[in-house]
Amino acid sequence: MALRCGIVGLPNVGKSTLFNALSQAGAESANYPFCTIEPNVGMVSVPDERLVNLGQINKSIKIVPTVIEFVDIAGLVAGASKGEGLGNQFLGHIREVDAIVHVVRCFEDPNVVHVEGRIDPASDIEIIETELMLKDLDAVEKRIDKTRKTSKGGDKRQKDELAFYERLLAYLSDGKTVRQFEATVSEQEWLKSLFLLTNKPVVYAANVGEDDILTGNAFVEEVRRIAAEEGASVVIVSAELEAQIAELEDDEKDMFLDDLGLDASGLDRLIRSAYELLGLITFFTAGPKETRAWTITRGTKAPGAAGQIHSDFERGFIRAETIKYIDYIKYNGESKARDAGVLRSEGKEYTVLDGDVILFRFNV
Repeated sequence: MALRCGIVGLPNVGKSTLFNALSQAGAESANYPFCTIEPNVGMVSVPDERLVNLGQINKSIKIVPTVIEFVDIAGLVAGASKGEGLGNQFLGHIREVDAIVHVVRCFEDPNVVHVEGRIDPASDIEIIETELMLKDLDAVEKRIDKTRKTSKGGDKRQKDELAFYERLLAYLSDGKTVRQFEATVSEQEWLKSLFLLTNKPVVYAANVGEDDILTGNAFVEEVRRIAAEEGASVVIVSAELEAQIAELEDDEKDMFLDDLGLDASGLDRLIRSAYELLGLITFFTAGPKETRAWTITRGTKAPGAAGQIHSDFERGFIRAETIKYIDYIKYNGESKARDAGVLRSEGKEYTVLDGDVILFRFNV
């Protein structure tokens, strides 16, 4: 499964610059609103040192990382939910992503205009959240009208469904995001069917100048305060700095990051936060032909993980021969790990763990 993250924010906060740095896809970046019209999409390899180590042990011909998809969505403005600035089109793009990377301007630069005329992260966040909530309100109101027409027959489940939507509408009307809304297990089906924008997990990317990359600043602290109230996460990035890093070779990147006092690039930290938010983990398949990383949701059973490789693997699943990554490295590969007794034969009820190296046995 490829994780799909939408990069959103007001115009001129650094979205396209960050996107270019992350995906090196060459999206146009300019100092005026609506530079980005159609969403640019970039597939980015997820860096994972474990994959490289497994490939070296197996002398693999191919090393295939898992990927994350970044979608650069045009800058939203006040009134987007009513179509301002092509807002309806852009909000539709957000509906299709798994998570939102909300870029917030946390730097001052007189040469880069701000669409609202001042640097105010709290106000910027409120503008975006308000437009998403207004769009969600519209979606819930339409669902209520539709459900009312079909629930006149006295069916209890339909009446319960209508009551749920009315409770959700009242909640949104109070200016709260759906991420904080409490729904029972039975109500989750109705909630998911709405594909609400404010129900998507959010990572705030606080875009700072290079001088503030390590410590942040007062603007970043404001973003952190808001994120804490919402249960969201914050990653400090410098879009301009990431653009410089993206042009370097791997060994140069490491030296550059060391000189800055950073242990990871903004890309690495964004991916880490997105994985944590969505509850994702990585397992590996390894061999001389290919070593590959696969992304699954935490809690996935072995047959479901096998299905990520091919539907036949899931349909004809027999067992999963599993070695923990740490053991695979310790014993320098599958053969010695098997001899040491650390290879486990797991059945259909096994829950795959992060870092598992697996060989699936199947028959179709």
